[in-house]
Amino acid sequence: MHRLLHTQFEEQVRKTPDAVALLYEDETITYAELNARANQLAHELQSAGVCAESLVAIYMDRCPEMVISIIAVLKAGGAYVPIDLAYPADRLKFMLEDSQAKVLLTQRKLRDALP
Repeated sequence: MHRLLHTQFEEQVRKTPDAVALLYEDETITYAELNARANQLAHELQSAGVCAESLVAIYMDRCPEMVISIIAVLKAGGAYVPIDLAYPADRLKFMLEDSQAKVLLTQRKLRDALP
């Protein structure tokens, strides 16, 4: 039986909503909070046209927002394309063009690094 990652995550949310799901530096996020934030972003992605088989590029530091983004993309029905921050500009440009990602999720501080 195949169970999707975001479906398994939602099962865990139902079982332990108040348990800590993420601990990053001095920030803790419960399963319920993580799910709510992922749901909000998933709805925004769907409004932007993300659906089954849509590719969404993720260009972020490793942080809670990255985890939220990955879960949100899956909940929206899409697939994510992780883009490493260490890639040179020409590689970033190639990956974005080649993947034809419908949406790019990033952080404000990283915008200037994008081609």
